[in-house]
Amino acid sequence: MTFKKRLKTTVSGVGRLTLGAVLGLGLAAAVVSPAAAQVVTPPVADETPAIRAVPPAEGQGPALWVIKDADSTLYLFGTVHLLRPTTAWGTERVDAAFDSAEKIVLEISNPDDQAAVIPLIQQHGLSLATPLSSGLSAAQMDPFRPWFAALTLSVAPLAKAGYDPASGVELILKARAEAAGKPISGFETIDEQIRILAGFPEEEQLAFLRSTLEDFETATVDLDKLVEAWAAGDVEAIETLGVEPMRESGEALYQALLVRRNTNWADQIQTMLDGSGTVFIAVGAAHLAGDDSVQDLRSGDPGRGRSSEVERQLPKLNVAGSIPAGRSSPAAL
Repeated sequence: MTFKKRLKTTVSGVGRLTLGAVLGLGLAAAVVSPAAAQVVTPPVADETPAIRAVPPAEGQGPALWVIKDADSTLYLFGTVHLLRPTTAWGTERVDAAFDSAEKIVLEISNPDDQAAVIPLIQQHGLSLATPLSSGLSAAQMDPFRPWFAALTLSVAPLAKAGYDPASGVELILKARAEAAGKPISGFETIDEQIRILAGFPEEEQLAFLRSTLEDFETATVDLDKLVEAWAAGDVEAIETLGVEPMRESGEALYQALLVRRNTNWADQIQTMLDGSGTVFIAVGAAHLAGDDSVQDLRSGDPGRGRSSEVERQLPKLNVAGSIPAGRSSPAAL
């Protein structure tokens, strides 16, 4: 079946998934330009990525949690993988938490590693007999498997509207960590994230694709609303806009993109707590919202969090009772 024929196939009851995919997979930022899979430019050995300035948030800024036990402090920060350069999200408390950490943990440690992404896309996202074509026309996307077409189409209108992975939270934090000499690790690998979507049955991949097409015209408006909620620290709105539509679309996708991964990460967090030190953890905001969030999975399991507690870090009020604006410097206290 050609890509054009797939687009004409209809299905009822498929919810909106674009926001959930963009918030739930660090991989989303790696496929903004499918044409990038044709050419890999070897990195310059001594090249250090520039650290982009972050405009200070208005109000309290994005949500931040802390998990502590007797000898460990773990910060949990929800992110958006694609942002406009003008998005204001910098805060003093996030800067201070980041600066205090001895190591940084992201969803994947190398979200900008095209050399690692491309062979996996070619293996799991394309017909093995057909090379990737540039552009986004239906004919050129014929080789794409449905999951890869859906993910590519999810981010295409966002990139056109100015959303950029280089301005996304992960790449900014990664550059800061590298500049400060902080070790970076990931809960998952790029291969594991790709296999999540590539492992779905064909019909479920097609349902994901159809849902993406339904949302194509409104994707940017929807993400604008979600980013506004995220930058304001409105976790309930993130659940409503990014998590609930994913669950309504089908339990299989919801379990695969969020619940099983959150459960795995909660176990990894417990292992970190069994050690000692301070860690800054930054993952897609969808993982830290809703009943199946990483925090709730920890607190709801008697085997986890027995000697530790999770609490949200709120900004301190100044003398006048207002919330101070954040700073763009990663060293701000």
